[in-house]
Amino acid sequence: MRQKTALITGASRGLGRDMAINLAKQGINIIFSYHSNKSKANEVVREIEALGQTATAFQFNANYYNGGQDFINEATQYLQNKCNDSNFDFLINNAGTGTYNLVEDTSEVQFDEMMNVHLKSVYFLTQAALPYINEGGRIINISSGLARFSLPGMSAYAMMKGGVEVFTRYLAKELGSRKITANVVAPGAIATDFAGDSNKDKEKSALISSVTALGRVGQAEDIGGVVAFLCSEKAGWINGQRIEVSGGMLV
Repeated sequence: MRQKTALITGASRGLGRDMAINLAKQGINIIFSYHSNKSKANEVVREIEALGQTATAFQFNANYYNGGQDFINEATQYLQNKCNDSNFDFLINNAGTGTYNLVEDTSEVQFDEMMNVHLKSVYFLTQAALPYINEGGRIINISSGLARFSLPGMSAYAMMKGGVEVFTRYLAKELGSRKITANVVAPGAIATDFAGDSNKDKEKSALISSVTALGRVGQAEDIGGVVAFLCSEKAGWINGQRIEVSGGMLV
């Protein structure tokens, strides 16, 4: 049986790392990108190899959207050399960063960074990847609970995530003839180092817990299993959907 391969952007830490580990536990080989910390990326490679799967990492700065083509070129060339087949099965667009500014304080530079990282790079990296995704493959785009509910200071970030959700529905429509599904996973507040560790702050954590039905802040481990499920055979009829994974935040 042919082993499948997943490409994940931003998997050297946090949510992306947990996605990679969960997919590897399902017998899937991993190619992922990292922003700048190669040592952390190498740690994830070793973790995946310890699970019996192959893994490799390439650098990709999502703020430079055209770098997505370079990442896809490196990934597909690696697959061609290793497997004599440049195609892969799953694309997970996860790489991201945050900015915290009220609308009145948001600069054009900050806005453009959010657009490049969360919208433009996702669009054009996916475009570059489409010729290499096997029939019956999966695309999973990571959005945010902030595309549904609004918290002050996150407008530029949330706008781009809203755009990704619209993009995902179009992918689902346009790729149906290839039996490729496209879905959104939208985490709620997660205690990672995203946005300067803000969700780890004791006061903010208490506030989030108070408006979340399950009474706590999310952890990276709450997300990876959902992504792995969407890449499984059991999720083959889920398409064009937004799955929020927030513990019931602001329901």
